[in-house]
Amino acid sequence: MKYIFNLIGLVLFFSCQDSQEKILPSKTRLTESVYSSVTVQPDSLYQVYAVVAGIVENNLVEEGDTVHKGTPLVQIINTTPKLNADNARLSLRLAQENYNGSSAVLSTLEDEIRAATLSYKNDSINFFRQKNLWEQNIGSKVQLENRKLAYELSRNKLGILKNSYERTKNELATQVQQALNNYEAAQVSTKDFTVVSKINGKVYALFKEPGEIVTTMEPLASVGSASNFIIEMLVDEVDIVRLAEGKKALITLDAYGQKVFEAEISKIYPQKDERSQTFMVEAIFKSPPERLYPGLAGEGNIIVAEKDEVLTIPKAYLIDSNKVLTEDGEKEVVIGLQNLEKVEILEGIDANTYVLKPEER
Repeated sequence: MKYIFNLIGLVLFFSCQDSQEKILPSKTRLTESVYSSVTVQPDSLYQVYAVVAGIVENNLVEEGDTVHKGTPLVQIINTTPKLNADNARLSLRLAQENYNGSSAVLSTLEDEIRAATLSYKNDSINFFRQKNLWEQNIGSKVQLENRKLAYELSRNKLGILKNSYERTKNELATQVQQALNNYEAAQVSTKDFTVVSKINGKVYALFKEPGEIVTTMEPLASVGSASNFIIEMLVDEVDIVRLAEGKKALITLDAYGQKVFEAEISKIYPQKDERSQTFMVEAIFKSPPERLYPGLAGEGNIIVAEKDEVLTIPKAYLIDSNKVLTEDGEKEVVIGLQNLEKVEILEGIDANTYVLKPEER
């Protein structure tokens, strides 16, 4: 009876093997790649902001226009900067007049200095004359002291006036420089109300219409390169360490169906996006499509490794990532490159080992 059961078991085992799909490993070229989502954007694309607040008076360009660096894009109006500029100009003029002496500030001091100089010379002559007389025993001591006091008072007064003149002159010179700085700052502020392009390129979007309020926190326009486009690729953090600049990428765009475009990785951004857990990677088309528009989406595969004549099996025949089912039972294998469909077998089986497809669990 025991012999009969063993025989039945062997028959069932071999019959199951016969019913399972089995293959021999094949040698083929295997390419391993990293998947990414793709968005096409113009090179040097940037959002245009105003450095001042106000109201849009006029959009000086239209979407799709080609612009050069310095081309006016948007005109903003605000009367406050113009009034500030006028006030600064008037303050500068007043400060210059005070400094140049055409007003009474310095000219009055100069008149006082001239008068004090004459008084000082006169008191000096009288004092030294009285002193000579006193040395000759002529005159009284009271007269000498009075002459000396008048002389010293005149000298001190002249010194004070000269110091006051220099101090006032320096203050007026400082006021002129401050007024000039304020005027130049007001002029710059007025110029800031005409927003200009920072690059040669194309206007891709205008976000404000005439009459709308402008703040420094909201973009006015979007400007980027008119002919050069880059490919923005979002790569999962588990794959980013396998990439390097110069790696080849194969790109498909929804707008171009199944057509494949070749590109090359040009930049890898080191900062991870915490929300999506991805890294930004930029690539450049080797032969770009004839027409490209900002925001075109698609998919990309970045080639990280390629091998010729490698032993492979379909991924569906792999068990627990490192085992296969053979006619002799399960065997552990060492795998190498892999893609979505196939995996390289480095050790464990050879080209003459039949591999059975495991049943779905």
